Amino acid sequence: MIKVLAISGYKPFELGIFKNNDPAVYYIKAAFKKALQSKIDEGLEWILISGQLGAELWAAEVVLDLKVQYPDLKLAIITPFLEQEASWNDNNQEWYHTILAQADFVNSVTKKKYENPWQLRLKNQFMIEKSDGLLLLYDQDKEGTPKYIFELGLKYQENNEYPIDLITFYDLQMIVEEEQMKQVDF
Repeated sequence: MIKVLAISGYKPFELGIFKNNDPAVYYIKAAFKKALQSKIDEGLEWILISGQLGAELWAAEVVLDLKVQYPDLKLAIITPFLEQEASWNDNNQEWYHTILAQADFVNSVTKKKYENPWQLRLKNQFMIEKSDGLLLLYDQDKEGTPKYIFELGLKYQENNEYPIDLITFYDLQMIVEEEQMKQVDF
């Protein structure tokens, strides 16, 4: 049973998304919601993210929305290093801080500011080892930063029961079609 689920995926620029009101974000969030609801019904208690822009913060917004219906659901944000948002633009920083303020638990893997990429590798390792499964917005046909946590998860699977669920571009296309069917009055 998955009690703690790590969520990650593409950063916005990897998907060609440059605003949070991009129509694609609606469908990505719908895909996360669909994936999460069945897991919540099966006993999911915690969502673990690192607070990255893109898939992780969109998933966090979905979790915060779901908490209305599932008040026992909790959101943990464990950043790879302190002040990860320091170089982000003002809108992204504001968005990030709004989500941080609503999280049930916030901490950092390394208690220092960014020094080098080992902090990101450590964050991925932490997310895998502290969760019971991984939900990833990732399509193996389009490489990007999620590749690193995906490969680490596959390696972890060699010695552990560790389900990895992918939301692929095909899955997103199916969500788009489902949502469009809802809007058409048959």
